[in-house]
Amino acid sequence: MNRLKTLLLMSLLTGLFLVVGGLVGGQAGMLIAFVMAAGMNLFAYWNSDRMLLSMYGARQVDAASAPTLYRIVQQLARTAQLPMPRVFITENPQPNAFATGRDPAHAAVCVTTGLLAQVTDEELAGVIAHELGHVKNRDTLTMTITAVIAGAIGMLANFAFFMGDRRNPLGLVATLLVTMLAPLAAILVQAAISRSREFEADRAGAELTGRPLWLANALAAIDSSAQRTLNPPADANPATAHMFIINPLHGGMAGLFASHPPTEERIARLRAMAGVPAVPRGPWG
Repeated sequence: MNRLKTLLLMSLLTGLFLVVGGLVGGQAGMLIAFVMAAGMNLFAYWNSDRMLLSMYGARQVDAASAPTLYRIVQQLARTAQLPMPRVFITENPQPNAFATGRDPAHAAVCVTTGLLAQVTDEELAGVIAHELGHVKNRDTLTMTITAVIAGAIGMLANFAFFMGDRRNPLGLVATLLVTMLAPLAAILVQAAISRSREFEADRAGAELTGRPLWLANALAAIDSSAQRTLNPPADANPATAHMFIINPLHGGMAGLFASHPPTEERIARLRAMAGVPAVPRGPWG
């Protein structure tokens, strides 16, 4: 199913490039756009994970440089019967995490320094288990390519605006329409990422550790802190927001790219798995 979603997203990108190319440059423009789309699709499939990790300045770590984190990932990957993913840390005060990679054999898990500083080892294990749930469910290819495609659609808007023939009234109208519709198309691409995938990854992570409350407590801590802590790289690249375990955005963009289900509902489901009353104590329990 996720491979089908990825194919549809790549087809959407190709079709959008062809439409914009035709509006801006006629048949020649369509030919150029087709070549660009083909190159973008190939690049996105093979390199979208590297592009995303580079965007966040992530550095790869090992058992010597990050022993606790690496050990947790290693143990959980072994329990989940997954290949050992690459492990990354990004310097970011906001507690958060994401997984990427085109398949389990090429997966990577990235956590922020804020997460390492603000959660317990048990909560960290809950977060890592959630991300490995995405890997096991093969969500990461679709999620990562969606981020790249949404960024490409934004690039198309700029291309149409600057390259459109303003001497031709029809060309000007077409350029303005593309400029307005391309961001809407980006939102539609974001909508292709079902919020249900977070519930499924939560369940998979809880089953992997056998301790649903580890993840529930981590989500509560991350959500509370993330609302108060800026994440400049995410704010600059809102199309990547769906990659994170908690929405990293603030202000108007947070609502526009609201790709996560309510954290309260996620916590309630995890508490139910643990047999804990659904109504928490205080703000989160």
